[in-house]
Amino acid sequence: MAKKSRNVRCSRVGLNQPNVVLREVDYIVARAAQFDSRVVTLGQLVFFSTAAGDAWMLDPEDGLALKLAEAGDRNPVKIVETANRFAIEWTASYLIDGDAFVTMDGVGQRVILGYPVQEVTLAQRRISR
Repeated sequence: MAKKSRNVRCSRVGLNQPNVVLREVDYIVARAAQFDSRVVTLGQLVFFSTAAGDAWMLDPEDGLALKLAEAGDRNPVKIVETANRFAIEWTASYLIDGDAFVTMDGVGQRVILGYPVQEVTLAQRRISR
């Protein structure tokens, strides 16, 4: 069976501007609302949106995840950003297992298929160099 090609765009953004984390959250949530699959790195963070309208922010170093949008709708999240610092209230941890994106939170474990895990894995490798 032929593998379906994905239209996922990847980009890298720097942390040298104020409120850049919040702007990337807005950007990736807007992409999710358009059901547009994207992967963006910002310092040590990875943001991604999916064709299903979900969006996530990941901290690969610590395995932390925050779901920013679901089915095109923005989720309420707690992120505080000043000119030189930011704080994120992470709600889950995650791992990538083959083609599955697996999240763990206070409710339990969830296995999600169909996310751009190959592109997210490549983004994680880029920032760990």
